[in-house]
Amino acid sequence: MVAIVDYGVGNLFSLRSSFAAIGREVQVTGDPDVLAKAGRLVLPGVGAFGDAAAALRKSGLDKAVLAAAEAGKPLLGICLGMQLLLEKSFEYGEHKGLGLIPGEVRPIREVIPPGLKAPHIGWNALALTQEGRACGLFKNTKEGDCVYFVHSYWAASPAPCVLATAEYGAPLTAAVGRGNVLGVQFHPEKSGSAGLAILRAFCEMEVGG
Repeated sequence: MVAIVDYGVGNLFSLRSSFAAIGREVQVTGDPDVLAKAGRLVLPGVGAFGDAAAALRKSGLDKAVLAAAEAGKPLLGICLGMQLLLEKSFEYGEHKGLGLIPGEVRPIREVIPPGLKAPHIGWNALALTQEGRACGLFKNTKEGDCVYFVHSYWAASPAPCVLATAEYGAPLTAAVGRGNVLGVQFHPEKSGSAGLAILRAFCEMEVGG
């Protein structure tokens, strides 16, 4: 079973609908016991990093996410949920992340040309890295498949952890991963067939990566 972590932040209905579209059982829950029994977890998120990190810790669900990662269960962070997997963020101050993937969250304005707008909103092609092509999350993904982004901050993560990038005046991190812990900056639930293919691949990943 796929469990979507409900800590009060995220577009849970769209995610649940997307998993239903590929015929997968999913449960939206904030119950640590249910999360502990799930075979794989999805960590969603929208809004500001600091608020989301505080909500996750206040609910105690950060411990459930860390336990799932430690147990080798496939864990997928989406958008802000991906950013929370990193060590820290510089969005409106400095905030501590879960530290499951090395790197930090920084404004895209620092790296994109002055003429481009922030936030980055729209469809962009994925460029898979060598690590991304070897990752089961993208086994159904073709180079150049387009997915949907909405973000003002990006994951500055070391090269071995970057699975895909997307060009927006600069190559912005589109996906990260380390073992069974994975994250995508884009919204697979809003990315049509390409997004569903990624969710399907996530559901087929084995425990332990």
